[in-house]
Amino acid sequence: MTAINSQYPVTGAGLGLRRAIAAELMRDPPVGVDFMEVAPENWINVGGKLGKRLRFFTERYPFLIHGLSLSIGSPAPLDESLVRNIKAFMAEHNIRLYSEHLSYTGDHGHLYDLMPIPFTEDAVSYVAERVRRVQDILEQRIALENVSYYAPLDTSMSEAEFTLAVLEQADCDLMLDINNIVVNSINHRYDASEFMRQMPADRIRYFHIAGHHVEAPDLRVDTHGTAVDRQSWQLLDEAYQHFGIVPTLLERDFNFPPMDELLAEVRQIKSLQTRNFEARSAHG
Repeated sequence: MTAINSQYPVTGAGLGLRRAIAAELMRDPPVGVDFMEVAPENWINVGGKLGKRLRFFTERYPFLIHGLSLSIGSPAPLDESLVRNIKAFMAEHNIRLYSEHLSYTGDHGHLYDLMPIPFTEDAVSYVAERVRRVQDILEQRIALENVSYYAPLDTSMSEAEFTLAVLEQADCDLMLDINNIVVNSINHRYDASEFMRQMPADRIRYFHIAGHHVEAPDLRVDTHGTAVDRQSWQLLDEAYQHFGIVPTLLERDFNFPPMDELLAEVRQIKSLQTRNFEARSAHG
């Protein structure tokens, strides 16, 4: 349904590979999963049994990596050693794309959380310069993810304006997280569909979708620990209608259901892709 071209590094529906489910997936590798993704920090320089386990999957599935600790908006100097390790990891495992969070995770030390970057012109310039440096080291483009946030530090620009400006100045790509749009739209009271439609189609490389926790009617917490909710499925469907059939990865980080339930969500992605592909084909 989607051709591998200069825009999409993979096709179809993917699943985030986590250590907690790796052994079960090894016993019965799912044929309905078209690609996988890992966080490189969890696997770089890992050998022995775990290293062989990762190799089992990277030899069978197209792979992407989604970083946790580049901290692209951090006041601390860019961790160029990490970037070089990621470059080597990508070459070792034939990784097709590296994406990271448009956020920061610490200042001379990791906070193990995603902190919001101020939505300002100065921050745009600062982040864009760092992204360009990462791309120079890697000798390839990266994709940034729109992240969930709860207490914005400065709203001189809107989230959409800030995101678009960073992508343009850095000349990098976008990994669009559908769940994060839903979470932020509820927490910060904006229209999810409108935000989605503002994102640049030509920079999108793939989608993420995941579940979140409902803390209150007007408060969502991005957890990746529950099933995908109805509003996120609806927005994903709308995104396919707007952008076409974009490769989409299911994220689940903990509280894993039985494997059949998890893979049913991957099948739901493929079902939406198929339905939208057929509808587009029917209309020429």
